[in-house]
Amino acid sequence: MNQDSTRVVVIAVAIAALGGGGFWWWRTHQPKPAPARTVAAARPPAPPVQPVPPAPAAPPPAAPAVRHPLAKSDGSGLPGLDQADGFLRGRLQDLLGRKAVQSFLVSEGFVRRVVATVDNLGRDHAPSTMWPVVPTPGRFLVQPGKAGGATVIGAPNHDRYTPFVAVATSVDAQRLVGLYRRIYPLLQQAYEDLGYPGKYFNDRVVDVIDDLLRTPEPAGPVAVKAVEIPGSEGAVKVGALYMFEDAALEARPLGQKILLRMGKANAARVKAKLGEIRRLIATDFSAGVPGK
Repeated sequence: MNQDSTRVVVIAVAIAALGGGGFWWWRTHQPKPAPARTVAAARPPAPPVQPVPPAPAAPPPAAPAVRHPLAKSDGSGLPGLDQADGFLRGRLQDLLGRKAVQSFLVSEGFVRRVVATVDNLGRDHAPSTMWPVVPTPGRFLVQPGKAGGATVIGAPNHDRYTPFVAVATSVDAQRLVGLYRRIYPLLQQAYEDLGYPGKYFNDRVVDVIDDLLRTPEPAGPVAVKAVEIPGSEGAVKVGALYMFEDAALEARPLGQKILLRMGKANAARVKAKLGEIRRLIATDFSAGVPGK
């Protein structure tokens, strides 16, 4: 084996045993070949271990962007969330009058009720046990359509909502929004307690108002159909619940369906007041964001 062949063998062994660094050592420390002796490659000194720099810490998650901040309120002078009923009852009576508060509002747990109901109005269900208002008295009324057509929401049904709509739409929007801003820290706390930590309640309010303002305005009476409810011993109860005949209307959020049930005139008055309120609470105030 000539010198070149020996190099090949030693290089092969060195690479197999030590990796590429062994070849570099053999090229610079090659001994003289001797008969009947095997030239063994020595292990080179291990290179110094360079410390691995720690991976940079991941940045903290960014807080959700607030799209509709309100004028700042520090919550001074407010009671605790679960002690706020008496405080709010007095302010609501100043705003709406004692009779209206007693007739239409459920003041117990009012803040939590408002927050839960607002959140649910943009969905398909809102448990009536959490409503901040007393359910509309009377039964849902229907009547036959023209020329014996489909069943429609009865015109007298709209009158059931008129007293509440009259009170709600007569409220001074500036004063209402002033109270809203005043108690906003309580509303924000209730919203986070509901399961939205880090989310901003006023953003949700604006989104729900926008959704309500998109409620369609049917040209004529709205067709409905009775829901069959299975009863005991196979009996079927018909006429206790109704749903919209139009599947597209039935698929709309709860808040829109409530406006549709109110009738066109009532819905128009409510929408006008909602638009006024939205303009007041969706302004980007430079004073900052409550609770942030």
